[in-house]
Amino acid sequence: MAIHAALYHLTHYRYSRPVQLGPQIIRLHPAPHSRTKVLSHALRVSPDKHFVNVQQDPYGNFLARYVFPEPVTELKIEVDLVADMTVYNPFDFFVEEVAERWPFAYPAEIAPDLSIYLEAEPAGPRLRAFLEALDRTPRNTVDFVVALNASIQHHVQYVIRMEPGVQTPEQTLGLARGSCRDSAWLLVQALRHLGLAARFVSGYLIQLKPDLVSLDGPAGTDHDFTDLHAWAEVYLPGAGWIGLDATSGLLTGESHIPLAATPHYRNAAPISGGLSCEGELETDFAFDMRVTRVAEHPRITKPFSEESWQALDALGEQVDAALAAGDVRLTMGGEPTFVSIDDFESPEWNTAAVGPTKRVLADALIRRLRERFAPGGFLHYGQGKWYPGESLPRWTFSLYWRKDGQPIWADASLIASEGAHAKVGPAEAEHLLGSMARNLGIEADMAVPAYEDPAEWLLKEASLPANVDPANSRLKDPEERARLAKVFERGLTEPTGYVLPVQRWNSQARPWARWTSDRGPTRRGKLFLVPGDSPVGYRLPLASLLYVSPSNYPYVVPQDPAEARPPLPAHEALLS
Repeated sequence: MAIHAALYHLTHYRYSRPVQLGPQIIRLHPAPHSRTKVLSHALRVSPDKHFVNVQQDPYGNFLARYVFPEPVTELKIEVDLVADMTVYNPFDFFVEEVAERWPFAYPAEIAPDLSIYLEAEPAGPRLRAFLEALDRTPRNTVDFVVALNASIQHHVQYVIRMEPGVQTPEQTLGLARGSCRDSAWLLVQALRHLGLAARFVSGYLIQLKPDLVSLDGPAGTDHDFTDLHAWAEVYLPGAGWIGLDATSGLLTGESHIPLAATPHYRNAAPISGGLSCEGELETDFAFDMRVTRVAEHPRITKPFSEESWQALDALGEQVDAALAAGDVRLTMGGEPTFVSIDDFESPEWNTAAVGPTKRVLADALIRRLRERFAPGGFLHYGQGKWYPGESLPRWTFSLYWRKDGQPIWADASLIASEGAHAKVGPAEAEHLLGSMARNLGIEADMAVPAYEDPAEWLLKEASLPANVDPANSRLKDPEERARLAKVFERGLTEPTGYVLPVQRWNSQARPWARWTSDRGPTRRGKLFLVPGDSPVGYRLPLASLLYVSPSNYPYVVPQDPAEARPPLPAHEALLS
């Protein structure tokens, strides 16, 4: 589905006295090779008393020859056309094998037909210097012409030039600026000096405001507009004539509608002709071009019109009001997905579950979300989904906050960022849990060390080849290799971390104690973790907990989530 754009073009001359017009050649009909589909076209010329002959020039372009038998006081030319602005890939072509690499020679069967497009004007010193500075290393032909087009765009600043005519390549390079026709003619001459057939093209340019602003390229126009434009085309065997817009440095696309393509710019003028009169003559000139969207089909970037959006919003408001009136509460799950703007083609943003920058950027994003939507919110770094076929579960970053604006976590600096490398180990973990235990009214020695299971890892070590060191193994699986190296580098006798069992205490016998802990015995005397490399909290040996009969099991019945609850206490009251 596409946008249909209606273009209107007016050229109007008014003369202060009657003039005798010579034959007027009008080249305002879309050329046969236009890749942009033109749905309708109309050309109107006044005064009405004229003769017209529609024909094709030697290069296949449509033109209309108007003859006015009587003197006139005005010449008015109007064009109306509707174009289908369906986006197409400008690189959707193939190049014959003989021309895949530049330089190449055109096949003998087409070389005579292209000879007029290979005739270059003598190069001046500036053009010679420009050509000599180019990389002449043999390379892919398409890459070469794309680089040449971009080079001219880089060297020549675009300006709107009202003076008639086209600058020579020497003038354009010397001034380092020019109009679209100046850059196009410079590109034509450069291509010909490099052995490539090229022609000058005049046509319409229709640029529509994009639905979305580009994240990694030019933002595009902020409004719809159209104008006369000029560019070049190069002939590549197998591909045909390929448009190159030196003003933008890009290949031509659906926005370019060619009107005339000729070996020389003189034969591509949209309107040409003369006049004669007696006495002094004053001419009033009027020019107008505009474009209007006459049809817009729903598309991914703009699925609805503004009127449809307004109707949808109004309906949504009605649905929300009905849900609120019925005390219906909705929840929505799912995982937000984001992609890096700097390296969006790397595997971690396309196929890989993890990567070198994903966690760091996710941490930066959730902190920005916290600052904007949830000041005082609580950041939680936990385990995500575990997909079949993946050796480890994925991670997830969560943000929690109170709707009443009260903070949950006051000091965000206490949460280390992903990019930070704090020098912490088992000693710091023991100190942290000991301090937490004392603040909860629990003995500090309730924080127990947790170890990697030596039996498991010694068995893994025994299974290694005799010539492989577990700290620097040559295992094919990078995860297993990193896991072995990490464990044996730390040592099996050093704790991996510390664990503090804690439970809310509601006994009336000890009303002052709000929390309790317990160090249950283990069969092997120490707390050995389940093998793996997830955080300690995910690898607790829960199967080794003491058996508790169902009659003595401390079941906790959760509160009904639909039950009305009083407002949460203030942040300070919770800390007291």
